[in-house]
Formats: sequence, C-alpha cells, structure tokens
Amino acid sequence: MSAGRPAVENLVIVGSGPAGYTAAIYAARANLNPLLITGFQDGGIPGGQLMTTTDVENFPGFPDGVLGPVLMDKMKAQAVRWGSHLVEADADSIDLSARPFRIQADGETFHAQALIIATGASANRLNLPSEQRFWSRGISACAICDGATPQFRGEELAVVGGGDSACEEAVYLTKYGSRVHLIVRGSRLRASGAMADRVLANPNITVHWNRQLVDVTGDDWLGSLSLRDAAGPETAGAIESLSVRGLFYAIGHTPNTRLVQGQLELDSHGYVVTKPGRPETSQEGVYAAGDVADSEWRQGVTAAGSGCQAALAAERWLSHHDLAVTVSHNPVDPKPSGEPVVTAESDAENFEADGLWQKGSYALRKLYHDSPRPVLVVYTSPSCGPCHVLKPQLKRILDELGGAAQGVEINIEADPEIAQQAGVTGTPTVQLFFQKELKQTFRGVKQRSEFKAALEALLNPSLLP
Repeated sequence: MSAGRPAVENLVIVGSGPAGYTAAIYAARANLNPLLITGFQDGGIPGGQLMTTTDVENFPGFPDGVLGPVLMDKMKAQAVRWGSHLVEADADSIDLSARPFRIQADGETFHAQALIIATGASANRLNLPSEQRFWSRGISACAICDGATPQFRGEELAVVGGGDSACEEAVYLTKYGSRVHLIVRGSRLRASGAMADRVLANPNITVHWNRQLVDVTGDDWLGSLSLRDAAGPETAGAIESLSVRGLFYAIGHTPNTRLVQGQLELDSHGYVVTKPGRPETSQEGVYAAGDVADSEWRQGVTAAGSGCQAALAAERWLSHHDLAVTVSHNPVDPKPSGEPVVTAESDAENFEADGLWQKGSYALRKLYHDSPRPVLVVYTSPSCGPCHVLKPQLKRILDELGGAAQGVEINIEADPEIAQQAGVTGTPTVQLFFQKELKQTFRGVKQRSEFKAALEALLNPSLLP
C-alpha cells in the first residue's frame, strides 16, 4: 500500500488515456480520492493512443488544434491538480473474484471498492514473414514517433491502412520523405471526409488502391515491399515490388482486455461488454470506458465522455452502498497546475558540469568527454508521445541515484547529425555511456527497473551478471 493511502481505495482506475484521466478528474472532484494506474508498457503507454498523434483538430476547445501529447499532458495535470493519485506502472493482475477487488501493480497490492477499466487498445501488426527481421529497421507502428529519424529523411516511405490514422500518418510523413505511398486494401478510404480529402489533394502522396502487402525485403535495412492485387484470388496475379525505406503500420487496434479475460463479459472481438449506452460491465461495481469497450467510435472525445460516465456511475454506486470514504479539498479550489517546465538548451554559459539533466549537443559533448559518471542520453522528437512518458521516468531514476549518474536530452530534429552518428532508428532511443564508451542501447519505452539496473551495475561492478 502506498504511503498515505487508505487500506481500501474507493475507486481504482486502470488506464490513462482520455477515458482514464477524465474519470480521474470527475472522481477527484467528487472527493473520492481516486487511484489511477497509468500503465507503462503493457498495451501501450500512459496517455493512450493520442500520445502517438500529432495535431488533434477535432477535440472541442482547441480551435487551432493541439498536439496529442500536449493534450494528454494537460489532462494528466488536471487529474493530479484535483487530487488523483497516480501509480506510473503496469497493472500486473486484477482479481474480481472477491470484494474488495484486488489489483497488483508496481510490486504492491491495491484493494478497491469500485473499478474502472480504461486500458484502451493496441496497434495491430501484419505478421509478415520478414516483419520481425525489419522491425525498427525500416518498419514501425508509429510514424509520429519515428518519422523524423535520419534514416527516413528524403526517402520514399509507405503507410499501410485506409482509416484516419493511416491518412494522418501519410500526411505527417510528407514533411520528411521524398514521397509517401499509401497502401489501401480496398477501393476507397475509410477515413473521415476531411482527412481523405487532405490525402488525395497532396501531390506528395501516391495511393495504391486494392493492394495487399505480402512481405518486405532488404539487406540490413528495409528496401522494398511486395504487393499483390487484393481484389483478386490470393493465388492469382503477379507480385509487384515497391522500393521504400520505411513502412508504417496503421491497420487498426486490439482491445487490451488481458487483465479481465474470464472475469468480465467480452464480445467476439475482445471488447468489454457494457450495458447499452452505459459504462456498467457484467460485474457489479466494475465499469469500462474508452476504446477497451468501444469498437465503433474510437475518438478522443467519446473516450473522455465515457470516462465521465464511468466516474459518475461509480460515485453513485459507492454512495448507494455506503462504501465511499470521501475527503474534502482544502482549499476548495486547488492551485493552478501551471505549465510544464521545459529544459533549456545548454551552452557555454548555462552548462552545469554537475547538472542532473541537461539538453543539447553542447551538454552531450561536455559530459561525454569530462564526466566521471555514467551518462544516459535520450534521443527524442517534439511530437514523440512515448518520449513524454519516458523522460520523467529517467529523471526519477537519476534522482533516486542521488546524482551518481547524469542525463542528456537530444532533439533529433534539432541535431539530426548527432542522431545519425548514434545510429538512432526511432524515438525514444536511450544510450548509456560510461568513460567514453557506449555500454548499452535501449529502443522504445522500457521499464524503469531496466535502466536503473544498468546504471547500478556500472556504479557497482559486483552487480554485473
């Protein structure tokens, strides 16, 4: 049990997309003192699918659009401002067989009177014969995360899919690639009218209709796609080759219901079944919100709305059964959350030799050559949602180690040459240096324990396996 937390929580929320954070905001304002398990790797990252989205143009209140990660950062800050307690880890298990419910996460067991499942959905893969060989070596499931890497700049790129996500990624990639090929299995786009029009009007996007991706080829890096006519029999028609250096998947999602399989009613596609138009599941006191229960709409605003419904329903159920132990806000109106602190670019004037976390090529050069401590270098891009998730975790590790190691943040769009020299193929990428030697490379979001163990092994060689 976390310090200062009750033995039994009023409400635990599992998941932190628009549904989870909105549920937390409403529950906190209702004085329920909710605990929210954000997730970390399992089924995605904290903030959900909007963390891998660029401009969100259809969320009310943002007439000029808003970056997906920025929107989620604001939702998170609002939830925390009203008193939500966040556990930034994966939920390892959920036990609904007895009351109070049991949820295990981050090595702790939490007990809850009521539960909201907001675990969202994860991007699908094609499972091509050569997919694993070229994963992160030309194939990616997140154009927003990886599109800015040097290997894709000025190259021909491809996106497979025909919905809003595929169209958005195709448009986004035109900023970096020389041409973008959109591989569509059918004869029309499933995207919204505005997004489809944007793709069809873009001279740098070529749409390949009625094409199925069969496999990929290349040497050390992806080199070409093998396509066939999707309108004909699988055994008929010649295989076409399309030369590209990057392939990005945008082919739908699978609901993250592993934790509740066999405990809650699921439909034939694995989505949590709820009462029509309501958040109640097959288990009393358990509610579902967002894409984990929505196979049709799957929008940020509908997910947020369902999070609101789930929190209000949970509050009413807890009150009806006299199970809620409420807390009062003092003061009634909390302090403004404020804007997040942005790390300034280091230069000769503001560089700190003992600084825990710094940014830019100047700091990297200085620490690489002069620091006697291990140095974590994280390569990011401004629109990379997973980077937003990982950086606070790395800073937390450095704090826990009491300054025994240091960190540097490199924006690959501002310093593409450094990223290329480092062999960065996607963001986030973390490299661990010690005494001018590269010790380890981590690609993507990893558990905090992995980074900490690697640093502790360098600081105490006896811990090496």
